Amino acid sequence: MDEELFLQQLALHKRLLYKVAYSYCRHAEDRRDLVQDMVMQLWRSFSSFDHSVQFSTWMYRIAMNVAISHYRSESRQVRDTLSLEEFGLDIAEADQLFSAQSDNMRTLDQLIRELDELNRALILLFMDGYGNDEIAAIMGLSATNVATRMTRIKQKLQTQFAERS
Repeated sequence: MDEELFLQQLALHKRLLYKVAYSYCRHAEDRRDLVQDMVMQLWRSFSSFDHSVQFSTWMYRIAMNVAISHYRSESRQVRDTLSLEEFGLDIAEADQLFSAQSDNMRTLDQLIRELDELNRALILLFMDGYGNDEIAAIMGLSATNVATRMTRIKQKLQTQFAERS
């Protein structure tokens, strides 16, 4: 029952994983590895999932933590091989979604990739429609800190976008 529920929720929110992976990794194989790491951590943590929280919020928090850890790690550890297809995930699908973007979206994605890992996580959550309070809860920051950082991030992105356009 838990496995079935997990797979259903994963299928509903898989684009979230693709988006995080795309923002933290440039190469398809690295994105594939990152998504695999996120899915494994989600599955390991699923038994402690608090159903009073939205699955997507919980999933985002874990995905971001895994992505930040992945980004920070300099040495790659040998991983157990687990096919993403077993979970109904297809990195080629994600690559198609992102390659179909407009030039403006590609520029924005590049600018977001250049942000440090915390600011990148904050802007991704913001772009997904999360409010400052929700972002604060996901990232373990105060809502005031999130609001201040978001203002600075948006200003920085606007300036850099104008320079590249």
